[in-house]
Amino acid sequence: MRVTSETKSFSIPIKKNATRSNMSWRSEHIWIERIVGSRKLSNFFWALILFLGSLGFVLVGTSSYLGKNFISLVPYQQIVFFPQGIVMSFYGIAGLFISSYLWCTISWNVGSGYDRFDLKEGIVCIFRWGFPGKKRRIFLRFRMKDIQSIRIEVKEGIYPRRILYMEIKGQGAIPLTRTDENLTLGEIEQKAAKLAYFLRVPIEVF
Repeated sequence: MRVTSETKSFSIPIKKNATRSNMSWRSEHIWIERIVGSRKLSNFFWALILFLGSLGFVLVGTSSYLGKNFISLVPYQQIVFFPQGIVMSFYGIAGLFISSYLWCTISWNVGSGYDRFDLKEGIVCIFRWGFPGKKRRIFLRFRMKDIQSIRIEVKEGIYPRRILYMEIKGQGAIPLTRTDENLTLGEIEQKAAKLAYFLRVPIEVF
Protein backbone atom coordinates (compact mmCIF):
# COMPACT_ATOMS: atom_id res chain seq x y z
CA MET A 1 0.00 0.00 0.00
CA ARG A 2 1.25 3.48 -0.79
CA VAL A 3 0.02 6.73 0.69
CA THR A 4 1.07 9.93 -1.00
CA SER A 5 0.09 13.57 -1.09
CA GLU A 6 0.01 13.62 -4.88
CA THR A 7 -3.06 13.16 -7.03
CA LYS A 8 -3.04 11.66 -10.47
CA SER A 9 -5.19 12.82 -13.33
CA PHE A 10 -6.58 10.46 -15.90
CA SER A 11 -8.79 10.69 -18.95
CA ILE A 12 -11.72 8.40 -19.58
CA PRO A 13 -12.70 7.57 -23.14
CA ILE A 14 -16.45 7.43 -23.64
CA LYS A 15 -17.47 4.08 -25.05
CA LYS A 16 -20.79 2.89 -26.33
CA ASN A 17 -20.95 0.11 -23.75
CA ALA A 18 -20.10 2.40 -20.84
CA THR A 19 -22.71 3.16 -18.20
CA ARG A 20 -23.04 6.34 -16.18
CA SER A 21 -24.86 7.44 -13.03
CA ASN A 22 -24.59 10.39 -10.67
CA MET A 23 -22.19 8.45 -8.47
CA SER A 24 -20.26 6.14 -10.79
CA TRP A 25 -18.91 5.49 -14.28
CA ARG A 26 -18.38 1.99 -15.59
CA SER A 27 -17.15 0.37 -18.77
CA GLU A 28 -15.96 -3.12 -19.62
CA HIS A 29 -12.54 -2.66 -17.99
CA ILE A 30 -12.86 0.40 -15.71
CA TRP A 31 -15.14 1.16 -12.77
CA ILE A 32 -14.96 4.60 -11.13
CA GLU A 33 -17.04 5.21 -8.02
CA ARG A 34 -17.48 8.79 -6.83
CA ILE A 35 -17.49 9.19 -3.05
CA VAL A 36 -19.59 11.91 -1.45
CA GLY A 37 -17.84 13.67 1.41
CA SER A 38 -19.09 16.13 4.00
CA ARG A 39 -21.07 18.26 1.55
CA LYS A 40 -24.33 16.49 2.20
CA LEU A 41 -27.72 18.12 2.70
CA SER A 42 -28.02 16.66 6.21
CA ASN A 43 -24.68 18.18 7.25
CA PHE A 44 -25.73 21.61 5.94
CA PHE A 45 -29.00 21.29 7.85
CA TRP A 46 -27.47 20.32 11.20
CA ALA A 47 -24.64 22.84 10.91
CA LEU A 48 -27.16 25.64 10.32
CA ILE A 49 -29.52 24.52 13.10
CA LEU A 50 -26.63 24.19 15.56
CA PHE A 51 -25.27 27.61 14.62
CA LEU A 52 -28.62 29.39 15.02
CA GLY A 53 -29.43 27.61 18.29
CA SER A 54 -25.99 28.29 19.78
CA LEU A 55 -26.09 31.92 18.69
CA GLY A 56 -29.46 32.28 20.41
CA PHE A 57 -28.05 30.87 23.66
CA VAL A 58 -25.11 33.28 23.55
CA LEU A 59 -27.37 36.27 22.89
CA VAL A 60 -29.70 35.33 25.76
CA GLY A 61 -26.75 34.94 28.13
CA THR A 62 -25.30 38.27 26.98
CA SER A 63 -28.70 39.96 27.39
CA SER A 64 -28.95 38.78 31.00
CA TYR A 65 -25.45 40.12 31.73
CA LEU A 66 -25.81 43.53 30.05
CA GLY A 67 -29.46 44.04 30.92
CA LYS A 68 -30.46 44.59 27.29
CA ASN A 69 -32.80 42.66 25.05
CA PHE A 70 -30.98 41.18 22.07
CA ILE A 71 -33.79 38.67 21.51
CA SER A 72 -37.31 40.02 21.91
CA LEU A 73 -38.79 36.55 22.46
CA VAL A 74 -36.84 36.11 25.72
CA PRO A 75 -36.84 39.26 27.93
CA TYR A 76 -33.61 39.56 29.91
CA GLN A 77 -35.61 40.11 33.12
CA GLN A 78 -36.67 36.45 33.01
CA ILE A 79 -33.07 35.19 32.92
CA VAL A 80 -30.79 35.61 35.92
CA PHE A 81 -27.17 35.84 34.78
CA PHE A 82 -26.01 33.59 37.60
CA PRO A 83 -26.46 30.72 37.09
CA GLN A 84 -28.85 30.56 34.08
CA GLY A 85 -27.11 33.17 31.94
CA ILE A 86 -23.66 31.68 32.52
CA VAL A 87 -24.84 28.17 31.68
CA MET A 88 -26.60 29.31 28.50
CA SER A 89 -23.53 31.29 27.42
CA PHE A 90 -21.29 28.27 28.02
CA TYR A 91 -23.49 25.93 25.96
CA GLY A 92 -23.86 28.57 23.27
CA ILE A 93 -20.09 29.05 22.90
CA ALA A 94 -19.53 25.28 22.87
CA GLY A 95 -22.20 24.91 20.19
CA LEU A 96 -20.59 27.62 18.06
CA PHE A 97 -17.27 25.76 18.17
CA ILE A 98 -18.96 22.52 17.08
CA SER A 99 -20.86 24.37 14.36
CA SER A 100 -17.61 25.94 13.13
CA TYR A 101 -16.05 22.48 12.94
CA LEU A 102 -18.98 21.21 10.85
CA TRP A 103 -18.78 24.18 8.49
CA CYS A 104 -15.03 23.61 8.08
CA THR A 105 -15.52 19.94 7.16
CA ILE A 106 -18.20 21.00 4.67
CA SER A 107 -15.94 23.67 3.19
CA TRP A 108 -13.01 21.23 2.86
CA ASN A 109 -15.37 18.44 1.72
CA VAL A 110 -13.59 15.95 3.97
CA GLY A 111 -14.05 12.32 2.97
CA SER A 112 -14.89 12.96 -0.67
CA GLY A 113 -12.96 11.34 -3.50
CA TYR A 114 -13.18 8.35 -5.79
CA ASP A 115 -12.43 4.62 -6.13
CA ARG A 116 -10.96 3.52 -9.47
CA PHE A 117 -10.80 -0.14 -10.49
CA ASP A 118 -8.89 -0.81 -13.71
CA LEU A 119 -9.02 -4.42 -14.92
CA LYS A 120 -6.81 -3.69 -17.93
CA GLU A 121 -3.92 -2.32 -15.85
CA GLY A 122 -4.70 -4.52 -12.83
CA ILE A 123 -4.61 -1.50 -10.51
CA VAL A 124 -6.96 -0.16 -7.83
CA CYS A 125 -6.68 3.52 -6.87
CA ILE A 126 -8.44 5.06 -3.87
CA PHE A 127 -8.38 8.83 -3.37
CA ARG A 128 -9.84 10.83 -0.47
CA TRP A 129 -9.73 14.46 0.63
CA GLY A 130 -8.69 14.82 4.28
CA PHE A 131 -8.16 17.72 6.65
CA PRO A 132 -5.66 20.44 5.70
CA GLY A 133 -2.08 19.42 6.34
CA LYS A 134 0.40 16.85 5.10
CA LYS A 135 -2.33 14.29 4.46
CA ARG A 136 -4.82 16.62 2.82
CA ARG A 137 -4.68 14.37 -0.26
CA ILE A 138 -4.75 10.64 0.51
CA PHE A 139 -3.93 8.36 -2.41
CA LEU A 140 -3.81 4.56 -2.07
CA ARG A 141 -2.72 2.26 -4.87
CA PHE A 142 -3.01 -1.54 -4.90
CA ARG A 143 -2.46 -4.37 -7.32
CA MET A 144 -5.74 -6.00 -8.22
CA LYS A 145 -4.31 -9.49 -7.75
CA ASP A 146 -3.81 -8.65 -4.05
CA ILE A 147 -7.57 -8.21 -3.51
CA GLN A 148 -8.74 -11.27 -1.60
CA SER A 149 -12.44 -10.50 -1.15
CA ILE A 150 -15.19 -7.92 -0.74
CA ARG A 151 -16.42 -7.82 2.85
CA ILE A 152 -19.76 -6.66 4.21
CA GLU A 153 -19.95 -5.70 7.88
CA VAL A 154 -23.53 -5.68 9.16
CA LYS A 155 -24.55 -4.73 12.70
CA GLU A 156 -28.25 -4.26 13.33
CA GLY A 157 -29.87 -2.51 16.28
CA ILE A 158 -30.77 1.02 17.30
CA TYR A 159 -27.72 2.33 15.45
CA PRO A 160 -27.28 -0.02 12.46
CA ARG A 161 -23.84 -0.25 10.89
CA ARG A 162 -23.40 -1.44 7.31
CA ILE A 163 -19.97 -0.94 5.75
CA LEU A 164 -18.35 -2.29 2.60
CA TYR A 165 -14.68 -3.28 2.79
CA MET A 166 -12.05 -4.51 0.36
CA GLU A 167 -9.74 -7.13 1.85
CA ILE A 168 -6.15 -6.58 0.64
CA LYS A 169 -3.43 -9.20 1.05
CA GLY A 170 -0.98 -8.07 3.71
CA GLN A 171 -2.85 -4.78 4.31
CA GLY A 172 -6.13 -5.79 5.92
CA ALA A 173 -9.58 -4.38 5.20
CA ILE A 174 -9.92 -1.03 3.41
CA PRO A 175 -13.34 0.68 3.86
CA LEU A 176 -15.08 1.63 0.63
CA THR A 177 -18.17 3.25 2.18
CA ARG A 178 -18.64 5.74 4.99
CA THR A 179 -20.22 4.79 8.30
CA ASP A 180 -22.84 7.54 7.88
CA GLU A 181 -24.03 6.58 4.38
CA ASN A 182 -27.07 4.80 5.86
CA LEU A 183 -27.29 2.22 3.08
CA THR A 184 -30.02 -0.37 3.42
CA LEU A 185 -29.07 -4.03 3.66
CA GLY A 186 -30.35 -4.63 0.13
CA GLU A 187 -28.41 -1.67 -1.29
CA ILE A 188 -25.08 -2.66 0.24
CA GLU A 189 -25.56 -6.31 -0.77
CA GLN A 190 -26.28 -5.27 -4.35
CA LYS A 191 -23.27 -2.96 -4.41
CA ALA A 192 -21.01 -5.68 -3.00
CA ALA A 193 -22.30 -8.25 -5.49
CA LYS A 194 -21.69 -5.98 -8.49
CA LEU A 195 -18.20 -5.02 -7.33
CA ALA A 196 -17.23 -8.61 -6.48
CA TYR A 197 -18.44 -9.77 -9.90
CA PHE A 198 -16.49 -6.99 -11.62
CA LEU A 199 -13.30 -7.80 -9.68
CA ARG A 200 -13.90 -11.57 -9.80
CA VAL A 201 -13.43 -12.05 -6.06
CA PRO A 202 -15.65 -13.69 -3.39
CA ILE A 203 -17.93 -11.91 -0.90
CA GLU A 204 -17.61 -12.28 2.86
CA VAL A 205 -20.26 -11.20 5.38
CA PHE A 206 -19.47 -10.36 9.02
